[in-house]
Amino acid sequence: MPKKYVDLETLKYILYDIHNLEDLLTRERFQDHDMESLNLFIDSVKEFSDRELFPYLKEMDENPAYHKDGTVIVHEQVKTIMQKGGEMGLLSASFNYDDGGLQIPFIATQAAFYIMDAANNNLPGYLGLTSGSAELIIEFGNKELNETYVPNMLSGAWAGTMCLTEPQAGSSLSDITTKATPTDEGFYKINGQKIFISGGDHQYADNFVHLVLARIEGAPQGTKGISLFVVPKNRLKEDGTLEYNDVMTVADFQKMGQRGYCTTHLGFGDTDDCRGWLVGEEHKGLKQMFLMMNGARIAVGRGAAAITMAAYRASLQYANERPQGRKLTADGKKNPSESQSLIIEHPDVRRMLLLQKSIAEGSLSLVFLASKYHDIIHSTSSKEEKEKYNLLLEMIIPIVKTFPSEAGAESVDNGLQVLGGYGFCTDFSLQQYYRDIRISALYEGTTGIQSQDLLGRKVPMQNGKGLELLAAEIMQTIQLASKDDDLKKYAAVLDEKLKLSQKVLGHLMPFAMKGNYERYLADANLFMEYMSIVVLGWLWLEMAVDAKSTLSNSDKKYSDTFYESKIHTMKFYFKYEVPKTNSLAESLMSEEVLTIKKDKEYIL
Repeated sequence: MPKKYVDLETLKYILYDIHNLEDLLTRERFQDHDMESLNLFIDSVKEFSDRELFPYLKEMDENPAYHKDGTVIVHEQVKTIMQKGGEMGLLSASFNYDDGGLQIPFIATQAAFYIMDAANNNLPGYLGLTSGSAELIIEFGNKELNETYVPNMLSGAWAGTMCLTEPQAGSSLSDITTKATPTDEGFYKINGQKIFISGGDHQYADNFVHLVLARIEGAPQGTKGISLFVVPKNRLKEDGTLEYNDVMTVADFQKMGQRGYCTTHLGFGDTDDCRGWLVGEEHKGLKQMFLMMNGARIAVGRGAAAITMAAYRASLQYANERPQGRKLTADGKKNPSESQSLIIEHPDVRRMLLLQKSIAEGSLSLVFLASKYHDIIHSTSSKEEKEKYNLLLEMIIPIVKTFPSEAGAESVDNGLQVLGGYGFCTDFSLQQYYRDIRISALYEGTTGIQSQDLLGRKVPMQNGKGLELLAAEIMQTIQLASKDDDLKKYAAVLDEKLKLSQKVLGHLMPFAMKGNYERYLADANLFMEYMSIVVLGWLWLEMAVDAKSTLSNSDKKYSDTFYESKIHTMKFYFKYEVPKTNSLAESLMSEEVLTIKKDKEYIL
């Protein structure tokens, strides 16, 4: 096992110095908190993760969740995470005081969960889905639903899930068939099946509160006819005891990675006695669920970023300990009489490590950026500020979910390569991280779905206002960097890529305007990759600007090497990653159309 799974100095630097957590504490919503208390909160989560999460990472992989006798058996640390999640306030940290929460800034909560994800990515999801389900009930449910379910969920006694996917529908939610039949008693009879339900059942919760998308009989076709229901595994009787609610755990999916995080197949109403309670208005279910899905997409990006960091720390440790080969001399030869070099001295290994560092730390900054926008939205009384940051958050949500997932998998792959043959062996953690991170590109909407959301919905929204606001944020950093002699050339490169993105959109937009949306979105994944590189380039330039200015201060928090490493990694990202935008732009503006099926054509 590696000795260090997270870089706490870098986490706090990005949290406090780059994304300015302290500025948020001046807002009324967060005025009861200060930097010292939030630092203690984060440090306590790190200590908890050191003790109760990280030591069980490999054990949970080797002893995965499994289905037995109608329930799912999980590792005993699930009990610990649920209990401590309630006791430590992790389940309720960002909730309003009135709802039993602590009103901690969302960005600080995400920092805490990032640490837990890096320590053991099998466990925090149990908390995240419970918290997200409770948030949805608070937001849209009536008083009775709130009083019945939320307190037990925030204590960790009851778990929560989101139930969207069905065997025949997959990501196409307009095709779900789970049925809700109204009764005269105020509840609905629920009948149907849901698959891929994360945290859907286990022996360490007294109840499971499922948030289920279903179609009321007679509802409109498509997504406009979907409603949302609270469907508990066990319903509450008048005397306060629980009785079975006809929710059957059919199976647990056996997975390539995240094997300790159960993923269930649920059946509702096999004996026609499954009761559900409507959340909010009829036919508004998908819109309501999106409140939870946006948070879940940030969480997926956060989890992928954390695995990326853990894998980087493991491969960095190995590179600093493993002697192999010798450095080339000036004449291009090696001296066999010299001692072997540590592999971190070899340029190709350093390239792979710098790639990992750039993706891991850049992804963390991206997750914190989205979290900061979320905090501004929920703490402002200004209509203009709320609208601005809503648009900015909507613009980057697909990128936050996708970049850490896709680039993170590439990063972990490079980490495995650093270890060579040992990276492929179960004695080392890289092979597990490689398996664990792969699900991230599938969770909460695949990369293809996120890419279509970015290009198809977010870019055109409000006539491109979101994209305009994002470009303005990037330009602020470009202008700051342009004032520094060492950084101005990188600012010029980013400015050029921002302008090239407009040229790409100028090529694509006419297809949408003519109603040819299939052509417009055919290469949406390439546009996602393009914009992800630009956004990460911006975040790295932002770090370099701060690091450069801080180096000249006598009262800096960290060593010169710390700040110099940020500048060096920015330069690496601009040399090796940013130029990829040129080939992506070339493909996006190509006149050749090769992936749209034509009539009577059977290429595949």
